[in-house]
Amino acid sequence: MLAQQLKELEEDGLINRKVYASVPPKVEYSITEKGKTTIPIIDSLRNWGENFKDGKI
Repeated sequence: MLAQQLKELEEDGLINRKVYASVPPKVEYSITEKGKTTIPIIDSLRNWGENFKDGKI
């Protein structure tokens, strides 16, 4: 499931995937500039969740 989600994020241009030719296999993921544009949206959802949890909503 995680691999599928990462593949979709990569296909959407939100993350980069770098594969290293090593044993054991190594893969690194990083956020793209396009991916960084989602940070305010995620922060807003987090703030809403915290307010909901605290009974402020």
